[in-house]
Amino acid sequence: MKYRALRILIIFSVLISLAGAQDLASFEKRTTVKKLANGLTVLICERPEAPVFSFFTHVDAGSVQDPMGETGLAHMFEHMAFKGTDKIGTKNYAAEKVALEKVEKAYAAYRYERDKRVGRDNAKVKQLEKAWQDAVQEANQYVVPNEFGEIVERNGGEGLNAFTDDDETGYHYSFPENRLELWAYLESERFIHPVMREFYKERNVVIEERRMRTDSRPIGRLLEQFISAAFQAHPYHRPTIGWLADLNYFSATDAQHFFNDYYVPSNMVVAVVGDVKASEAMPVVEKYFARIPSHAQPDEVSTSEPPQNSERRVILREASQPVYLEGYHRPDYLDKDDAVYDAIADLMSEGRTSRLYRALVRDKKIASVSAGFTGFPGNKYPHLFAFFAFPLPGHTPHEIEDAIHAEIERLKKEDITDDELKMIKTRAKANLVRGLAENEGLAFQLGQAQARYGDWRESFRQVDRIDKVSKADIRRVANQIFVPTNRTVGIIENIPAASTNKGGQQ
Repeated sequence: MKYRALRILIIFSVLISLAGAQDLASFEKRTTVKKLANGLTVLICERPEAPVFSFFTHVDAGSVQDPMGETGLAHMFEHMAFKGTDKIGTKNYAAEKVALEKVEKAYAAYRYERDKRVGRDNAKVKQLEKAWQDAVQEANQYVVPNEFGEIVERNGGEGLNAFTDDDETGYHYSFPENRLELWAYLESERFIHPVMREFYKERNVVIEERRMRTDSRPIGRLLEQFISAAFQAHPYHRPTIGWLADLNYFSATDAQHFFNDYYVPSNMVVAVVGDVKASEAMPVVEKYFARIPSHAQPDEVSTSEPPQNSERRVILREASQPVYLEGYHRPDYLDKDDAVYDAIADLMSEGRTSRLYRALVRDKKIASVSAGFTGFPGNKYPHLFAFFAFPLPGHTPHEIEDAIHAEIERLKKEDITDDELKMIKTRAKANLVRGLAENEGLAFQLGQAQARYGDWRESFRQVDRIDKVSKADIRRVANQIFVPTNRTVGIIENIPAASTNKGGQQ
């Protein structure tokens, strides 16, 4: 173990020498933050190593903000943000706008009749469905497919992508440094003039995505049911992809309303990192992004999850790889002990010297992989610290359960060693340096910290907080959180294919 610690220290020193002056003081000299008059925050970090830049647009809205009955809407709008604007992706926007309005009127009429619980006229439903589909076809004739992405690619853009999770939505790609103004125009336009074109076609794409990733995969079904069991009140129980019934319900009009409510400047942070000078770039960014209309920021109140007072279990019996998963409720990322949870996750899971790897994989040889992690399914709100493992053939989830609990009890009863604590703190510093190595990751890291804490410097201060974690802190937090009444368990038990009862639960 001492050799391992020494090797990590050597690697860390090499990373420092390669990264150069990657400390807070250096970044403070090269980082500029400005809040525009409309409330949008812009962060520019000068990094002239190569003639490129990356950006990250953080929108403080994820699936937690999905309206009741419209789960998946935050993720759906993320898809719409690539469909272009009133100037990009259309042959004739004036005509397309009229056609899209007809689509929405036709869909509203169809949906109203389709969803009647009493007195539904099935013949009328078919008639209205055809009228809606005809309106969709009429609108499609004005579409120039994928024009937004093609403009980015033609101008040297790379990594065009986005993500939606429970807590946020993010957009990102990279451009040559001489395309800054084009980027500012494109990125601001899709948040000023979004168009819900090809909405129902894209909704079908999302429905298929749900079928492939969740409905057709045992692990997907387990995770969905596990999270729903762990969070019975807080919106974390909603799947980011959305429930199938909701995906078949919401409309382009609903997506526009979501955009109007949450894509407001005060809810957004734009981080730019690369070969740019703040004195030159900030006026360009402000010129375009200041055009986004401002209005009141949405209320952040959400239902709080009540304390859990008994263990909950979800068991699926499938002809598939068995899995063991358990989670414990913990406070959100602003909690004073947040760094302690990060330290425990590192101790239990980081590398081949981690406790779970050594105990379950190397020594007992009952699992192919095992780890513990925090921030599940998000971390903006109170969430879970989770443990999981995949049993090897001939071993069961219940063996895994006992082995994980043995390691948890050890954590609660015994102080970790000096070498373990030193390695946790050394890795935290090394991971920070690695995270600063590329423009893309740095833009994400600085932008998210600015959005979450109101100060990008928190990316660096987290390492300082981990450096202050003590052995006593780890035992204290472990004893507070890792208790049976605070535990939710998810298991996939392997059974012969002929006996499979999909979605089986106990």
